[in-house]
Amino acid sequence: MSTEHHTHAEEVAQLANPAAPADAIPAVDPRLLVREQGLSGYLSEFGRKMKAGDLGSIPVVVGLIIIWGIFQGLNENFLSPENLTNIAITMVATGMIAVGIIFVLLLGEIDLSVGSVSGVSGAVFAVLAVTHGVNEWLAILAAIAGGALIGAIHGFFFARIGAPAFAVTLSGLLFWSGAMLQILGSNGTINIDSDGVVGQLTTYYFTDVAAAYGLAAVAVAVYFFATFSDNNRRQAAGVPSRPLGEILLRTGLLAVFTFGPAAVFNQYKGLPLAVVLFVVVLVGTDFVLRRTSFGRNIFALGGSVEASRRAGINVTGIRIAVFSISGTFAAVGGLFWASKIAAANQSAGAGDLLMNVIAAAVIGGTSLFGGRGRTWNALLGVMVIISIQYGLALEGIATPIQYMITGAVLLATVVIDSVTRKTQKTAGRA
Repeated sequence: MSTEHHTHAEEVAQLANPAAPADAIPAVDPRLLVREQGLSGYLSEFGRKMKAGDLGSIPVVVGLIIIWGIFQGLNENFLSPENLTNIAITMVATGMIAVGIIFVLLLGEIDLSVGSVSGVSGAVFAVLAVTHGVNEWLAILAAIAGGALIGAIHGFFFARIGAPAFAVTLSGLLFWSGAMLQILGSNGTINIDSDGVVGQLTTYYFTDVAAAYGLAAVAVAVYFFATFSDNNRRQAAGVPSRPLGEILLRTGLLAVFTFGPAAVFNQYKGLPLAVVLFVVVLVGTDFVLRRTSFGRNIFALGGSVEASRRAGINVTGIRIAVFSISGTFAAVGGLFWASKIAAANQSAGAGDLLMNVIAAAVIGGTSLFGGRGRTWNALLGVMVIISIQYGLALEGIATPIQYMITGAVLLATVVIDSVTRKTQKTAGRA
């Protein structure tokens, strides 16, 4: 380390602890050294993370690029604005449920009931709004509240009674599937108003080109000013901060990933409402997990339950809340599915939905072992799943083969997750 770097690190340590003697050896924050060294520092840090098995989202991003490249080579319509827009809308229902599953996976647990909970929530909405003529907004609130209550019940049996989450939610899968059939009645299908609130969740588009580009511009501007302001506060406090060049680079990358999709949407029908709502959910839940004490407690529980309990964390309360969140997002996903098929029927929540939800969360980068993941993983993972489904459908591949390919992708992801954990333990990072 150069004298200049060492001196600056000493100044930071002295600011953080004025009572420490000037000649004491300071504790140097490695993030500070990386950022001081500029590009070479980040390259060395990247190499260190790769050796330690800290791959982040790189495998799924590379995999998604490969998948899109293969299917575009097989069919030139795969990357057409219409097909990409359809993929974006279709992935929202599964993605919403996957967001809730990620909260549970962060605890190192599993929720097998989300498929049936999504189905029963859609049935509750349809019966209230269509059969009984209840106001749609009230029916929506009832369906979502029902999902939250169901999740809380599962969480109670797991956290308070001590029953394994696997067994509790497996029982829930069967129970709520039966409840959905009972609610729908002998007919088994209730069509919903395609022009209603739920009906338009997946059919409404902001057709003005300014909507998509405007939302992208707002997202980029908010990110830049928020990051820049946070950086100034860090510099004033003498703690590690990002150089302006890195902020500009990150902002530029965000601009590519926002204006690019905006241009694609505007070439078809415009910005889909479903995509806007999904992004809002991702931003909100990511903030909860990374910026609130509740989110930090979830990560702590995923790391060590006993250590969390000794630290004073309400383990039972957090667990019940997390399963309630899972039920809530399962209900939201159920409403999007009802919107997609314009009905609530007996097949809702069945089939490969549960597999796709868990696969989306894990493929996106959430660890099955708890303590690692972000809600943005739901976006990446569900893009992979739905892209594979649409690509195979364009090629006329039979459904059984689609299941086999999706299962193989999930297995490969789990293997990568397991190998990553072992590598991190070897490197002393787990």
